Amino acid sequence: QVQLVESGGGLVQAGGSLRLSCAASGRTFSRYAMGWFRQAPGKEREFVAGIIWSAGSTYYADSVKGRFTISRDNAKNTVYLQMNSLEPEDTAVYYCAAVRSAVIPLRLISSYDYWGQGTQVTVSS
Repeated sequence: QVQLVESGGGLVQAGGSLRLSCAASGRTFSRYAMGWFRQAPGKEREFVAGIIWSAGSTYYADSVKGRFTISRDNAKNTVYLQMNSLEPEDTAVYYCAAVRSAVIPLRLISSYDYWGQGTQVTVSS
């Protein structure tokens, strides 16, 4: 059974940085794609960033491109989301997701089979 555990959320001022972690267990993730999504109050869950574990290929939503960086650590089975130049609009619960495929529409919620419990990110103005 795949388990995803997010950590690293918190309260930060606008312009600040946070690094989210997603610790994955239960499988060998070399054939997986991983994604970060977020959901703000009253809004739908949206794609933030994705990575193909084996190739390291990365993909970003336009709203975070140039500010956020997704990466993975093979030895730790962990995916990271480095978030810089944070804005109040980035305030949301951030979720990690996984799917055993490298050929899927990364930006679609329905592409993923496994989800973490989420971690709150709050950016104050």
